[in-house]
Amino acid sequence: MTNAHNRVAVLHGVNFDILDRRDPEVYGGLSLRDLETKIERWGGEQGLKTIFFQTNSEGEFVEYLHRLPELADSAIVNAGAWSHYSRAIADALDVAALPAVEVHLSDVESREDWRKLSVFDGLVLAKICGKGPDGYREALELLAGKLGTNAG
Repeated sequence: MTNAHNRVAVLHGVNFDILDRRDPEVYGGLSLRDLETKIERWGGEQGLKTIFFQTNSEGEFVEYLHRLPELADSAIVNAGAWSHYSRAIADALDVAALPAVEVHLSDVESREDWRKLSVFDGLVLAKICGKGPDGYREALELLAGKLGTNAG
C-alpha cells in the first residue's frame, strides 16, 4: 500500500543491540532483528512502512529525533533506560512534534520505582508496557488509526 503519510520510525535505545542476551523472563528472548521482523510484518498489515533505528549513544538518538520529521510521519519510541531520565531525548521528541507511542517490552510499572517515571509523559499518545512484542502491534494499530492507514 502506498500512502504519503504512512511511515513509522521505530526507535530503540541503549542495549537493544544485545536484546537476545538480556533476561528472557523480562525481555522475551528475541533478538532485535527478530523483533524488527515482527514489527515490519505487523506494520505492513496496517498499511504502514516501518523504518528502524537503534543506538547506544544518547547523542545519536537525539540527532535522529532532530531529523525525524524528514524521515517519518509518526514514531514508536523504546528508549530503554533513557525513557526514565533523559530530558534531552524528551526535548528532541517534543521538537519532532510527530504522533508517537512509547513502548516497553517489560512491565516497567511493576519493576523498580525509578522505572515508573517516564520523561515522555505528555509527549506521546500512549505508553504501552508489559505486553512484550505485542505492545508494538498495539502501538502500530494506534498509529495507523491516527494516520488514517488502517488496512483492516
